[in-house]
Amino acid sequence: MIDNFLIINCIGKDDKLGLRINKDFFIHKLNNAKNNSDKLVFEIINFLKSHNAKIDNNFSVIVNQGPGSFSGIRISLAVAKGLEISKKVQLYGYNNEDLREFNQENINKLLKSKLSEKKLIKPIYLS
Repeated sequence: MIDNFLIINCIGKDDKLGLRINKDFFIHKLNNAKNNSDKLVFEIINFLKSHNAKIDNNFSVIVNQGPGSFSGIRISLAVAKGLEISKKVQLYGYNNEDLREFNQENINKLLKSKLSEKKLIKPIYLS
């Protein structure tokens, strides 16, 4: 079971970050401004710092693979892959239809059922 994780949901509408640390769950709603993609890394860093999250090999990153915005998905995947390489975190992906509502209860259900590990880079884009 995945204990501590960051979940990135940036598909172009209602973009959010989720963080579970020591059984506490936090949600950060991202501003959907046009230049939001430039700020995603800074938003993640500030979100992790504000909750004293320690990123190590026991930490996981879960990222939405789509369908959704081409740019949003590509940037989310790039940030997640960067964390995997630099911090040796576990990387997982899910499809948008697997998580209808972004809350702790539904994310826990997702973690128990349809999470894909290591098969991540197969995003679904909308045109």
